[in-house]
Amino acid sequence: MVRSGTLILRVAARLLLPLQLMFSLFLLLRGHDEPGGGFIAGLVAAGGFALYLFAWGQGALGAMLRVSPRDLVGMGLLLGVASTLPAWWSGQPFFTAKWWTLPIIDFKASTPLVFDIGVYLVVLGSVLTAITALIQTDDNA
Repeated sequence: MVRSGTLILRVAARLLLPLQLMFSLFLLLRGHDEPGGGFIAGLVAAGGFALYLFAWGQGALGAMLRVSPRDLVGMGLLLGVASTLPAWWSGQPFFTAKWWTLPIIDFKASTPLVFDIGVYLVVLGSVLTAITALIQTDDNA
């Protein structure tokens, strides 16, 4: 395995990636009531994965993600469209919020949360697609 970053960058990437992913989930889940949401949370997560990519290379990132960034874009678009369906099925306009309470774990699920998760995946996938397209692979060097 060819390592592309310095020792300091590799150690920093391993330590910062989990912290950035946790912070991105925090931003995603608080985005309905306060500043945050799917877009900025996706950018924070993409920044963490980009740091890991610069430190360890494209092969290591692909092995860690196990899914193509383009597939993340497709899944996000699918979730965004799916978030409009519950309101449409009940005869209300698109993007009318629907809420479901899960009393077992005291959690309220909603169509805005599903939409934000879709935005999160689209932003994460598109930024990772752009960054990995710009990275020169070791085979072409």
